Formats: sequence, structure tokens, C-alpha cells
Amino acid sequence: MTVRTYDTDLLIIGWGLAGLVAAREALRAGKRIVVVDQESRTNLGGQAWWSFGGLFFVDSPEQRRLGITDSLDLARQDWFGTAGFDRPEDARPREWAEAYLAFAAGEKRAWLKELGVGFFPIVGWAERGGYTALGPGNSVPRFHIAWGTGPGVLAPFQAALEDAERDGRAVILPRHRVTQLRTDGGVVTGAAGDVLAPTGAPRGAASSREGVGAFEVNAAATVVAAGGIGGNHELVRAQWPARLGAPPTSMVAGVPAYVDGSMLGIAAAAGGRLINGDRMWHYVEGIRNWDPVWPSHGIRILPGPSSVWLDATGRRLPAPLFPGFDTLGTLAHLRTTGYDHSWFVLSSRIAEKEFTLSGSEQNPDLTGKDLGLLVRSRLGKGAAGPVQAFLDHGEDFVVRGDLDALIAGMRALPGGEALDGARVRTEIEARDREMANDFTKDAQIAMLRSARAFRGDRIIRTAAPHRILDPAAGPLIAVRLHVLTRKSLGGLETDLGGQVLGDGGAPIPGLYAAGEASGFGGGGMHGYRALEGTFLGGCLFSGRAAGRAAAAAL
Repeated sequence: MTVRTYDTDLLIIGWGLAGLVAAREALRAGKRIVVVDQESRTNLGGQAWWSFGGLFFVDSPEQRRLGITDSLDLARQDWFGTAGFDRPEDARPREWAEAYLAFAAGEKRAWLKELGVGFFPIVGWAERGGYTALGPGNSVPRFHIAWGTGPGVLAPFQAALEDAERDGRAVILPRHRVTQLRTDGGVVTGAAGDVLAPTGAPRGAASSREGVGAFEVNAAATVVAAGGIGGNHELVRAQWPARLGAPPTSMVAGVPAYVDGSMLGIAAAAGGRLINGDRMWHYVEGIRNWDPVWPSHGIRILPGPSSVWLDATGRRLPAPLFPGFDTLGTLAHLRTTGYDHSWFVLSSRIAEKEFTLSGSEQNPDLTGKDLGLLVRSRLGKGAAGPVQAFLDHGEDFVVRGDLDALIAGMRALPGGEALDGARVRTEIEARDREMANDFTKDAQIAMLRSARAFRGDRIIRTAAPHRILDPAAGPLIAVRLHVLTRKSLGGLETDLGGQVLGDGGAPIPGLYAAGEASGFGGGGMHGYRALEGTFLGGCLFSGRAAGRAAAAAL
């Protein structure tokens, strides 16, 4: 078999956002680069292409215009209260967290604006917490949506790479799967692997792993930016932490199958230290995609705070485990119930105002930068088109005119036999009684009333408080929810330049990592939990650091 050989200054493994950012930085430094990825050219941009485009900023102009008072000190309090760093190996992640917070409160927004990335003026309030000031969650809204969603964030970095390809400064190699990092005397000198058979599979769809050739790349430095493990459910279950209970038997996939974690083991075989592999970020508002792209394709509902959340038996989740408040706290609670699913119960009025679906393809108004469609979908009557498609076709949705019919529809779905219909009625009617006056002991109702004091929530995110059983707000909706796999919060331990460290803490010459492969920096800068809007931002920050450091070392 003929082995195709390439020689370059910098090899980048993975063409997601972190890899593209690293590529741009190396090209700006005048270096020659080779970018390899196991998928077809259609998938350039990786997971970021599918993202909603959420970005975490601190004290931004968008926040200030909405009357939000934020600061680096408050963001640091929220980040460290959420992260819960408690291990000796958290030393590097702590450093990365401090550096990232300074970036988010400093040049991050201006840097992106200079690159042509714009931002939706309404700031979202994700991971609201609901505990004490030192507990997990965002004290203020910080979720900024990029105009153009994920593709809009990718655009300037993809353009830089493709310009360099035309100029002969960059070589892009699709369907090249790395199977080994090459070393010489402890120095990483490049990579070798298989050339895979061409595929016509659309973006995100699973592709074959049939090898038709071999390749090797000789490089002075190598950046691993190949993502985490979220598409590999077997590996997710193997690394599932005991603190979250038993892993689900059934999950849906929030990322394509190519997010398989294969490069993590390959980098470890070359001497890289993997840390915090038991820290992971999975959502509990997953629904099965009625029009799937990849195996077990799931979509996350980005809920406002009004839906009533019930476990599989019909019992309401305890405070503060309300929609959008504490993702991992809710996951941990639901794993104690003995079931893999839970339920939202809500009115159509709530769905119209509060249901947004995660993903660039589920938000054509923001992704397409279509102002007219945005006004009609976000402020007009009825559910947005993608939400209505799930109401019409989604296997997890039940829409009925009265509560008895709704409960019967819920019980008819697989897993619905666990539901206690009488308990559902008791929970919904008790909640509705609390709406009769301005006083309440129901913490969720108090929180949603408080949320509407924020202009962003009042305009597009939180429905006016009302009885779910009010006929004028109907019909009623129930949604069966699944655990949806998403992000690895651990990974290759790196220094602040993105250089991979070995078991003794010494840098491995020639080897760098960025993005999810590095736990978004340091091997886990989020700690146990994330504040949201920090995954794309982590790719931007770690990719920039690794690209600059690798180029400077050559």
C-alpha cells in the first residue's frame, strides 16, 4: 500500500471551531499548516456548525442596554461556585478558568466583532441556579446569541483557512483518520493514519470507516482538536460518574457519531495525561428528532421557566430543579428515579413564548440573519415553525384539549405506563391554585414572576404567568424528555499555551490540544458544571492559545 506523505510546520487534527481558530492563528504567524479530519469536506466546521451560537460575555454592551449589572468579580463568583473544583489535578483548570473569565470580560467580544461576528441584542439567562449566591448558576443573564448562530461564528475562521488553501499555505485533507501520533525521543513529530473511502453522506450523517490507503504527516508541532466522547454512548457509559447514579439505558445523541473520543486515547498513548474524564455535560430536555441526521439524533429544548417538570411517575421535581435552572442537578435527581425519561407539562401559550430548540438548523431566522422571519417567529402568534414541526410530528409530543386526554396520551407512549395520572392531576391543579393571587409558596411561580422583571425575558422568553388549565391558553402539551449527550468537561491536561502535559506535569514537546479534547482548556476549565455559552467560547479561547503558542515555538 502506498503511503502519502506530507511535510508541514503545523498539523491540526480536527476542523471544528477550535481547530479552525488554531489554524488561523498559525497562518497569521506565517506558518504552513495541514488540517486533517476523518469526515468529508461537507462537515468542515464540525460540531460548531450545528450549535445555537451561544457565547458567554461579561459586562457587555448588550447586557448594559438591558439594565444588567455584571462584573468580572460576579462572573468569577458564579464560575467557581458552579465549577466546584476540588481535586489536585484542578490546578491547571483553575488557571484556565481565570484566564477565560478575563477574556470573556475583556477582548473576546471586540475580537469577534473585528472578525465580523455580530450578536442578537437580547441576552439569555441560562443556568439560573436558584441556590445561594455562592452556589451554581448565573447570577445575571450572560447568554449572547451570535447573529448567524454557529455558522456565523465559524465563518471568519473557515474563510481564513480556505483563503490559505487557495494560496498554497494550507492543505486540507478530508477522510484522513489519525490512528497514531508519531514520536521521536519523546517529541511528537506528526501523525499517521488511514485514508478513508470517499462518502456522499450529508453533513452530520454517519460515514463508513473503510480504509483505502494510508498517510503520514511530518510536522514540527501538532494540535489535537478532535472533540470529546458525546457521540460514543458506550464510552459515555464507561466514564459515567457514580455521583450521577447509574447511566441511562436509553439516551439520545446531541452530537454526530464522529464525536467518538478516539483521539483522546491516541494522544494518551503518545504520553498525554487525561484528567477529569468523569466530568461530562449532558442535558435532560432531549427529544428525538422527527427528521434525524445522525444515529439516535436528539434535539434539546431550550425551555423558559414556566413548564411543570414531572418525573416518569408524575411527581413534580423539587425546587430549584425548574426548566433552565440547574442542568446537572436535575440530571442527578432524575437518575435516582429509576427511569430514563421525564415530562414537561405546559400550555400552548407557554410553548409559543418559551420553547426554543437548540441548533443552527432549528433556528432559521437567526442562522439566516432573516429579520422578518425573526419578528414573525419570536413575536408573532403561534409556535415558531421548527417547534410546530415537532408538535406535529415529534414522537415525544402529546397535544390534547383537556387534562384527562393529555394523561391518556402520555400513558400511551412507551414508558408512559409508569405515570400515575391522579398524581399528574394533583400536581397541575395545585400549581394552578397558586396563580390566583400575587402571593405564593411555589418557588417556581415566584421565580417566573421575578424573571419577567428582566426585559429580555418579558419580551421573548417568559410567558405571562397563567393557569396551565386555562382553556384560553390551550391546548395542553406534554413532552417526554430524554437524556441527551453533549460535552466532555475533562480531557488532555494542558498549560496556558495549550501544550499537552505528561503524567509528571512536564510539557510534551510538539504536542498541543484545544477545544473539547482539552476539556476546553487545562483538562477541564468548567469543573463539574458549565455556565452555558462557554463551549464555543472555550473553543475560541483554547484554539487561539494553542495556535499562537505552537506557532511561536517553531
